[in-house]
Amino acid sequence: MKETLFKQLEAHYDEMVEIRRHLHQHPELSHQESETPKYIAEYHRNLGHDVRTNVGGNGVVATLKGAKPGKTVALRADFDALPIHEETDVPFRSKVDGVMHACGHDAHTATLLVLAKVLNGMKDELEGNVVFIHQHAEELAPGGAKPMIEDGCLDGVDVIFGTHIWSIFPLGTIETVTGPIMAASDRFEIEIQGKGGHGAQPHLTKDAVVVASTLVNQLQQIVSRRVDPIESAVVTVGNFVAQNAFNVIADKATLGGTVRTFTPEIRDLIEKEIGRIVEGVCVAADVEYKLNYYRGYPAVVNHKEETEFLMDVAKSVPNVEEVKEMVPTMGGEDFSYYLEHVKGNFFFTGAKHPDWDHAYPHHHPKFDIDERTMLVAASTLGAATLEAQKTK
Repeated sequence: MKETLFKQLEAHYDEMVEIRRHLHQHPELSHQESETPKYIAEYHRNLGHDVRTNVGGNGVVATLKGAKPGKTVALRADFDALPIHEETDVPFRSKVDGVMHACGHDAHTATLLVLAKVLNGMKDELEGNVVFIHQHAEELAPGGAKPMIEDGCLDGVDVIFGTHIWSIFPLGTIETVTGPIMAASDRFEIEIQGKGGHGAQPHLTKDAVVVASTLVNQLQQIVSRRVDPIESAVVTVGNFVAQNAFNVIADKATLGGTVRTFTPEIRDLIEKEIGRIVEGVCVAADVEYKLNYYRGYPAVVNHKEETEFLMDVAKSVPNVEEVKEMVPTMGGEDFSYYLEHVKGNFFFTGAKHPDWDHAYPHHHPKFDIDERTMLVAASTLGAATLEAQKTK
């Protein structure tokens, strides 16, 4: 069956490219998706699949029922875009100013749709069911995965697989790892309210800029001095705003940043330490403050058996030249929620063209991929589906 799968996917590769380019030209932002889910739902209806729309918001879930008994495998692809103005020169560049598929979600969707068509053609031989989860709003917390799960997208599912095409990994590579593969992604905002005044009379003020600067330095010591060096964590202050005239001491300053961790214990520790540092510095400076800490997606944690299974399956996939364990990335992904409910694996599919000396990273206005990555991703997901349905 796998050989038939691979041949049929290759025969439908041009359709994958066509779908991906159509979606690329018509991107929609997180939680604002309307035409994309309609397109997805119609495609599945034409295949005769059971289709649910508006799942957890704008999500779409389609189910293919095999003729033979077996496991139910879920496959997930996201379809939202980013608020980025495209700067590539491809003929199918975005037609929406300021909105772009700069993370490959258009390719994820095209991959899953064509895989669904090919598996549908094999349904008389399928030993179980396949649930195609088309998720909205991956890019913007609280994201689409959690409400889709709450709306039943994983009901009856035995195992789940998902992939992210990765522009900086070479075409033909499949990379994954057991345990944490992507980090928990949190956000914080700090507002310092001091007392402004003339730059020549600092003794009459409570300088919000000095306080905020102290906080920036102190926050950087959390990872270096409060987190076990064996553990991995990031605390980044991404913005610092204190707009003022050159000779005026600011009465207000704001900081914003992100925290990335792999374990719940380190996540709790850093949140607690940020609170302690902000309180201590601001009390010492006699200024008021507001601290808001927003928990984003938890870490993506792959299950051992399913990861070993996926890596083994991938070695037999055409055009896969290397299957390797990767170093976990500090990027965030709400595929984490699926893996908290169902065993499975999330992996990366290389998308860098072999002739490119440089590949632009995800979320870059010049982001692009070698579209052949879709064929590799579809073949890997499809092979994993067929093999997983047979396992006891």
